Amino acid sequence: MIADAGAGDLWVFGYGSLIWRPGFPFEESVAAKLNGYHRSLCVFSHVHRGTPERPGLVLGLDRGGTCRGLAFRVAADHADQTIAYLREREQATAVYLERHLPVTLEDGRKVKALVYVADRKHLQYAGRLPAAELLKLVRQGRGSSGENPDYVLRTHDHLHKMGIFDPVLAQLAEELAPGLTHPRPPL
Repeated sequence: MIADAGAGDLWVFGYGSLIWRPGFPFEESVAAKLNGYHRSLCVFSHVHRGTPERPGLVLGLDRGGTCRGLAFRVAADHADQTIAYLREREQATAVYLERHLPVTLEDGRKVKALVYVADRKHLQYAGRLPAAELLKLVRQGRGSSGENPDYVLRTHDHLHKMGIFDPVLAQLAEELAPGLTHPRPPL
């Protein structure tokens, strides 16, 4: 059963920079899980963290698995403004598909959330890259939102604070800032 937070309220699922820089007003943020997709550095960034000549890499949701992140509840009177903001931010090159998918909140509620999924048919879809290529692209990336290493380190840090371990981001973080990163949390 999908819960209704309030008539017209909007839920947004964040799995990367939205976790630490949502950029829109929200009523609550709750740890959440999305099934059927996983977090992946699978999108060449030509705007925010790179350029067409020197692309960086940003996260996308790719098929399969599960992704833990944050769900933000946006009040109905801010929903249209938030969607417009997210479309401008996330769809600069139309590399993501906008979807409304069920997510499970940490308290067990299920809600439909606005989610941006990587478009596997888009020319900026990078797919699964070897670790050395990931590191090279992240190190070189600089775009309108800043340096690509900063994006990876901030995302890794915020996921760690949420108790989420992403092995790819952890390995990159260790390469980018040796000794400053977080070890895998104990099981």
